[in-house]
Amino acid sequence: MSLQAALTALVLPPLGFVLLAALLALWGRRGARIAAAACAGAVLILAMPFTSTWLLVVASRDKRPVPETPPGAIVVLGAEAARGVEGPEVGTLTLERLRAGAGLHRATELPVLVTGGVVSPNTPPIATLMARSLGRDFGIPVRWEEHEAGDTASNARASAALLKREGLDTVLLVTHGWHMPRARDSFVRAGMQTHPAPVRRQLPADGTTAGDWVPRPDHLLDSWYALREMLGRAVYAVRDGGAS
Repeated sequence: MSLQAALTALVLPPLGFVLLAALLALWGRRGARIAAAACAGAVLILAMPFTSTWLLVVASRDKRPVPETPPGAIVVLGAEAARGVEGPEVGTLTLERLRAGAGLHRATELPVLVTGGVVSPNTPPIATLMARSLGRDFGIPVRWEEHEAGDTASNARASAALLKREGLDTVLLVTHGWHMPRARDSFVRAGMQTHPAPVRRQLPADGTTAGDWVPRPDHLLDSWYALREMLGRAVYAVRDGGAS
């Protein structure tokens, strides 16, 4: 596990809540009761569809303008890998991005770049798995594979280096809606212009129903994605000087 991944796990729920509860418990029995109640309540709130929807909308906000220059390539960012029957394969998030990238290629005939390094020990780089899936599952050729990137910023730098050698500086960027603002910022810092092609972009709800207040585990995961993006953007802003 990278240092970045370890710090993310320590700060975000559930481990972040557990550590906070442990600190509050040092106050004594009363502190422990308060900590347990607060952490349980926070988990329930984050698991509500209303909360996860609101957090995803906030995480997906992207005020960067779309460039006038037409894109010259499609860049698909890798996410996670999974263990399949035949060995390592792309995970659900990565597969969703590949499906979107395949559709864009069919519509535009632009060449495709996939980017992502090794995400877990003893597995190929995620870009290798992505290229394999695009060819086998979608019948889409991959022009470039970038195998070294370990995070969004290095995805952008390494992809930019490959594409600039081809005289390209504007791309269709494929990633999830909640990840798009940080990804676009990173590509701009790497000298690339981006047309966003978000996957599952979260839109504000038209209204609420009773079900929006019933906690569900899948919405807890959505809240985690959104909180991770907010944390990631804050870290990048401090580390890289904010958006370019």
